[in-house]
Amino acid sequence: MSAPHSPHHEEPASFAFDAESEAQIEKILKRYPEGKQASGVIPLLYVAQKQMGRATGSAWVPRVAMDTIAERLGMAPIRVYEVATFYFMFNTKPIGRFHLQVCGTTPCWLRGSDEVLRACKDAGHLKGYGDTSEDGLFTMTEVECLGGCVNAPILQVDDDYYEDMDYESTVKLLEALKRGERPKPGSMQGRQGSAPIGGPETVLDIPMRHAAPGRAGEE
Repeated sequence: MSAPHSPHHEEPASFAFDAESEAQIEKILKRYPEGKQASGVIPLLYVAQKQMGRATGSAWVPRVAMDTIAERLGMAPIRVYEVATFYFMFNTKPIGRFHLQVCGTTPCWLRGSDEVLRACKDAGHLKGYGDTSEDGLFTMTEVECLGGCVNAPILQVDDDYYEDMDYESTVKLLEALKRGERPKPGSMQGRQGSAPIGGPETVLDIPMRHAAPGRAGEE
């Protein structure tokens, strides 16, 4: 794994898909009929972003990568730029090694997302949303609803959801990331899916199904 670097580095002069990305692209483009390859622009942007993350430690999509995608799909470059700048999932400028995405929408806010934000600032040495730590490890952004309201508050790290967060569990998570560890995603309170804290409270006694009368031994 390459070392984290400053988020202020310049746009690369060129971009080419590596072997891992090419294998993914081959599978992606098979989904679309001949002449409709432009429909693959979103997954190819994601492939490019993941490759930049592997290669540089910063998962983002430089303009030259968008140009490469446009050429590959037979699109005008501006069409790729439009897609990349429309969707929040694509980073069009360098970020830290770990992308901390704090949900501040109403359910997460009511459940304590302000404490998650405070923990990210304290443990990640971040000034606020949009900031990248001096060591290049963390970039923090505010996101809209992540769809995990029942396990709020949610902190998304790269592509992983960490749920039922509070100040202490957020600090613990960031400290683990600093050590090079990747804690298991999911509920930080041990919930099974979105079951109540402490375990299920309903449908606890499910009777066994019995064979219908007269069926036993029939072939």
